[in-house]
This record gives sequence, structure tokens and C-alpha cells, in this order.
Amino acid sequence: MTPENPTTAKDNKLSSEEFRDVIGSFASGVTVVTTSVDGKPQGTTASAVSSLSLDPPMLLICMNVESATGKAIKQSGAFAVNVLGEDHHHHAQRFASKGEDKFDGVEIDFGAHGQPLIVDALAHLVCDVTEQVTAGTHIVFIAEVHEATARPGAPLAYFRGQFGRLTMADVDLKPKDAPA
Repeated sequence: MTPENPTTAKDNKLSSEEFRDVIGSFASGVTVVTTSVDGKPQGTTASAVSSLSLDPPMLLICMNVESATGKAIKQSGAFAVNVLGEDHHHHAQRFASKGEDKFDGVEIDFGAHGQPLIVDALAHLVCDVTEQVTAGTHIVFIAEVHEATARPGAPLAYFRGQFGRLTMADVDLKPKDAPA
């Protein structure tokens, strides 16, 4: 199939707003990324988190270059990913805001390098930064995972600008020729 006007894609640059509208169709989990510099905790809500490698265990996060938490991660060289459960939309909203003491009233513990861990999070991943790359408006932090814990529960989801619950489909996704 040949498009009617093959130059259209080249001529029309995708706007930030158009990209945001379309990428919002990709559902993701919700986390709070935390770190600490000189004993002062920093944290922000993030959905740009991805596993990267199993051996060694690695993941990546993307933070806006203007983010106070991102700047603190650059300074500390370590962070934690707190995976939020479906009942944690209040944590997601609190850590997405600016200006207030985000940790006030939030029960925390501490990771290996002093990263704040939200006690009731679904999972924790404690990481050391191994590389960072600036791309567009963001810094990609590539990190090795040194501690990982999880508890039973369902994740908080983010889809088209809203928090919600993940519903599992009652579908067998194994290929028909896969061993039982």
C-alpha cells in the first residue's frame, strides 16, 4: 500500500502536544523515584522507568533536566524506585507536586545509600547510577540494581493522564506449541 502523499510525514513535524496525546495511549506503572543528598530526601512521581538487563540487574529512569530530584540523583549517584500499588494514587499526586515537603506524613525506611523507601510501596529497587545520557529535555539514568523487594498486590496504572487500576485479561497468552 502506497500513501497518497509520501512526503507528508517528512514535511509535518510532530508537535509536543501531538506526541503527548498519542504516547498517553501507552499504559504504564507508576513509581516514586527517591534519593537523598546531605540527609535531605528528594522524590518525584515517574512513569518513565524500564528494566534494562537481567545480568547484571539494571534499569533506567528518565528525569526532566529541570527536576530537583534529577539534579539530586546526579549529585548522589544513587536512587530508589518505589513501585506504587493501586491504592497509592495519593502518593503519586503528592510526589508529582512542587513546593511542599513531599515526605511529610509518609512513612519511610532507607536503602543502602540513604535513599528514602516508601514503606507501603508494592516494590522497591535500590540502584547505583552507572551512566547518564542527556536526550532532549531529559536525562536518562542507567543504573545497577543492588536491592529489590516486592510484596503481593496490584500496581497503580497511568493511562491518558489518569491514574487507575490494572485489570488482568482472562486470556492464555502462551503460544499454542508452548509446553504446558
